[in-house]
Amino acid sequence: MNATALSLVLVAAVVHAGWNLAAKRISSGGTQFVWLYYTVGAVVLLPITVGQLVVEADRPQWSWLLAAVVTSVLHIAYGIVLQRGYRVGDLSVVYPVARGTGPLLSVLAAVLVLGERPGPLGLLGAFLVVAGVLVISTGRKAEDPQAVKAGIFYGLLTGAVIAGYTLWDAHSVTGLGVPPVVYFGLGSILQSLMLGPTALAGRAEVGRVWRVHRREVLLVGLLSPVAYILVLFALTMAPVSLVAPARELSIVLGGVAAWLVLGERDAVRRLAGSVIVLSGIAAIAAA
Repeated sequence: MNATALSLVLVAAVVHAGWNLAAKRISSGGTQFVWLYYTVGAVVLLPITVGQLVVEADRPQWSWLLAAVVTSVLHIAYGIVLQRGYRVGDLSVVYPVARGTGPLLSVLAAVLVLGERPGPLGLLGAFLVVAGVLVISTGRKAEDPQAVKAGIFYGLLTGAVIAGYTLWDAHSVTGLGVPPVVYFGLGSILQSLMLGPTALAGRAEVGRVWRVHRREVLLVGLLSPVAYILVLFALTMAPVSLVAPARELSIVLGGVAAWLVLGERDAVRRLAGSVIVLSGIAAIAAA
């Protein structure tokens, strides 16, 4: 895998784990919280997007806007389902299941539909990443079984959405040639506009979430765009069948953070699964 692409993905994984830890701290206000952090991202990215459009060598195409509309719908679904999962399950269940299912489906689709051929070492790495995720996310006998089941369900649902937007976004920045910053900037603005009417129907809750969780809103609103723009640049340099699983270093970081910061249990299993995930990422790096 291209060294620059791998570096971008690994930095993105660190940032991604950080904003998910902040998001887990929000126990209520799902749609309102998602809208708030989308809006923060949109406000920050608006002048950057306009500037990029002005200096971009290629003239803007209507296909860029269509691509941004599709990714906006998928990312809104992702944000709402993920936040719902965090409300009913542990970070150390929802996060790894989602992040493991997403790349597994992405790799399968990339091979079967897009015709990518990551090679035996790349496929082995993807397999190890998914296996490590399963180790991290199963076997918690001491926890509330209903919470674990709910966490796994929403994790799987989130993973399916992740696979959808990963494949579409890879197509947008490579096949359609949409510049990554412009693509994510347009998407952020559209996400805020699309989700606005639903979120603002509960204005009181929007105000409460902003007052009580302003720091988390700002952290997620700023870190989430940074993490994903790095991934979009990586997708222009390496195949999605390698980029998608390599992102899952964030699972290791998220699992450790859930143990150290949130006090979630089963550290031995979490760390063992993390070693397997890291082995998979090493294989992908060598592919």
